[in-house]
Amino acid sequence: MGFMSRRGFLSRSALAGAAALGVARVARAQASVEKLNIAAVGIGGMGSSNLRNLAGENIVALCDVDSTYAAKAFEAFPEAKRYKDYREMLAAQNDIDAVLIATPDHTHAVIAMACMKAGKHVYCQKPLTHDIYESRRLAETAKETGVVTQMGIQGHSGEGIRQVREWIQAGVIGEVREVDAWCSLTYYPWGHANWSSPLGTRPSETPPVPETLDWNLWLGPAPERPYHPCYHPLTWRSWWDFGCGMMGDRGAHTFDPIFWALDLGHPTSVDGSATDLNSETHPIACIVRYEFPARGAMPPVTLTWYDGVRAPRPKELSKDDELGHPEGGTLFKGSEGFLTCGVYGENPRLLPASRMKEFTPPAPSLPRVQGKHEDDWLNAIKNGTKAGADFSYSGPLTEVCLLGNVAKRMGTKLEWDPVGMKFPNMAEADPFVKTVYREGWSL
Repeated sequence: MGFMSRRGFLSRSALAGAAALGVARVARAQASVEKLNIAAVGIGGMGSSNLRNLAGENIVALCDVDSTYAAKAFEAFPEAKRYKDYREMLAAQNDIDAVLIATPDHTHAVIAMACMKAGKHVYCQKPLTHDIYESRRLAETAKETGVVTQMGIQGHSGEGIRQVREWIQAGVIGEVREVDAWCSLTYYPWGHANWSSPLGTRPSETPPVPETLDWNLWLGPAPERPYHPCYHPLTWRSWWDFGCGMMGDRGAHTFDPIFWALDLGHPTSVDGSATDLNSETHPIACIVRYEFPARGAMPPVTLTWYDGVRAPRPKELSKDDELGHPEGGTLFKGSEGFLTCGVYGENPRLLPASRMKEFTPPAPSLPRVQGKHEDDWLNAIKNGTKAGADFSYSGPLTEVCLLGNVAKRMGTKLEWDPVGMKFPNMAEADPFVKTVYREGWSL
C-alpha cells in the first residue's frame, strides 16, 4: 500500500481524536484489569528490551517498518498481530490499552500524538521528541486526554536519583549555583565516515531499499532522501533530520537528576559551541551552557554540558576523587561541597571522597519504585496515578535538551522566551523550534 493511499487512516485518526477525552476515560476505566493489552511501535532496537520488561502483560500488536530488523521481537511474541504502519494498527485494533514507542527520534511525536488522541496510554523512548514544539504539544495533549505517559529514562525509577534529590533538597552540599554534566562518548564515525563521502555530507551512493523495509514510512515526517544503510539501523542518531545527537541520547538521562533535584524549569538563555559543525550531522564534540533563574529559595544555576569531552576537574578535587562514571555523569558544585553521580543518577557520592566516609544520609523522603521503569508506568495505569517521568515532567526536560541542540547549531548565546517559544535576540534560530514536516504528515 503506498503512502498516499493511507490518507484514509489519517482521516480515521482525526475522528478518533475528536473523541479523545471519552476514549481516554475508557482506557482509565480498564485500569482495574489484571493485564493490559500492549502494542509496540519500533521493536528492533531498544524497543525489544522494553518489550521484555512488558512481557507480563498481553502483547497484542507489534509494528515495525523493517521486518528483518524486528524479526527477533516478532518471533518472541508470535500471537501478536503484525503491522508496518502504526496508523493501520490503531485503526484495526480497538483492544489496545497502551502503546510502547521506540522508533527513531524524528517519528516519536507523530506516533505518540496519534496514540494519545486514540485514548492509549503511552510509553515513549527518550528523547521524547525531535524538536521543542513537539515536546510542548505532547505534554499539553497528555494533560488534555488524561492518558498515563512515561518517557524512557530508566534512571528516573532508580534509587540513585532519589538520593540525589533528597541530599540536594536537604542542603547536604549547601546552595547549588553551578552544575557540570558530560558524556565523553562520541558517535564518530557512526553516520559520518561509513562510506567515501566527506564528513557532514550525504552519501552519493543510492543502493536499493531492502525488500523488508518500508523506507517511506521510516522517513515519516522527515524530508525525503534516498535510502542508505548509513541511516538505518542505528546510525540515524548522528543526522540532524532524524536524531537529536548525544544531547538527546545521553543528555536526556544525565539531565534528569539535575532537573529533578534542582526543580529546574525553563532557562533564560543557552549558549553553545561545537566542532565540525555542518547542516547534516551532529558535531563530534560541543559545549553548551544554560542559565536558569532562581526558583523559590533556590539560587540561579549555570548548567554546562560537555559532549564528546569530559568536564574539567575542579582544582579542589584530587585525581583520586572519581567524577561521575567513565562514560559520563554530573557534578553538582555546592557552597558546602560537591556531589557527583553517574549517567542515570546512579551511585551518588560526596566529594572529596573523605567526606563520603563520614557522611550520614538524610532519611529517605521520596517513594521508591518497585520494579523497573516500565513497571512504574504499568502500575500508574492500573492504579489511576501518574508515572514518575510522565510527559508533564519529561516534556520540559526534553525541551531543555533540544534547546542545547539549537544553541550548538547557532554557535552563540540565545535568549529564550518559553511562553512565545522563540529567541528574542536571534530570530534566525526560531525555525529550529518547530521543524517543517513532509507533506502528508502533521501532529
